[in-house]
Amino acid sequence: MSDDRPTSRSPGKKSLFERLGDAFTGEPKDRDELLAIIHEAHENKILDDDSLRIIQGALNVSDLHVRDIMIPRSHMVCLEYGESIKQWATKVTESGHSRFPVLGENSDEVVGVLLAKDMLSLTLKYDFSEELMQKHIKDIIRDVNFVPESKRVNVLLRDFRTNRYHMAIVVDEYSGIAGLVTIEDVLEEIVGEIEDEHDDETIKNIASNGNGGYIVQALTPVEDFNNHFSTNFSDEEFDTIGGVVMHEFGRVPKRDDTIQIDAIEIKVTTADNRRVRSFEVSVAN
Repeated sequence: MSDDRPTSRSPGKKSLFERLGDAFTGEPKDRDELLAIIHEAHENKILDDDSLRIIQGALNVSDLHVRDIMIPRSHMVCLEYGESIKQWATKVTESGHSRFPVLGENSDEVVGVLLAKDMLSLTLKYDFSEELMQKHIKDIIRDVNFVPESKRVNVLLRDFRTNRYHMAIVVDEYSGIAGLVTIEDVLEEIVGEIEDEHDDETIKNIASNGNGGYIVQALTPVEDFNNHFSTNFSDEEFDTIGGVVMHEFGRVPKRDDTIQIDAIEIKVTTADNRRVRSFEVSVAN
């Protein structure tokens, strides 16, 4: 007499666990099949929300290009080679960043990268002597890495890991500086927003761009946007101005997409295929 237990499942139908095993040990027929299995695992509480988001993010990065996630040129905090050590120190401490592009004779000439920790070491080495630091500052400027804005994000992540660098300057098709990208920007596409002690939403939400317009973060509360620009967008239907803009577009807009809403012109400056991050806002006179 056989000890095998009978089963009501048809021979050709696989369980969820069997299909999960096939997905990760074999090759799913296509991406949609893999996503369907992953979502079913989430619905059956095998994957929690965070795990699902990370898996989706890891899959999505292969669809993104560097231009989709880069920090645009207008947002870059740069050091100029002809500036004094004191000016550099001020920019480093005020920005809270750890890496800075160093510009040469013009704004399209990036001659290297300065790490804040290297500047601190130089300061201690020469006992805060501005004269000696100025003389030896070139010794701590590191080589810069350039990447085309068309490069795929998953390839960039592999380069970051293989070559052990954390920031690259993004160039456009004419070899002009389009922006910069960091390993943190890539990881945020996979695991979500990474905030640190220097992230200050109250300061960064709405800031002058120096040209009569403003750089506005998509997560700016609608009420704050209305107060600043004297608009009357509904804060009952939308929590953030990003939600308002996506509603007006009727889709997730891409970088450089522009829309006019009454007297407000909004140009998308950073976005990916899931969300918009920031805008350039100008008000008609």
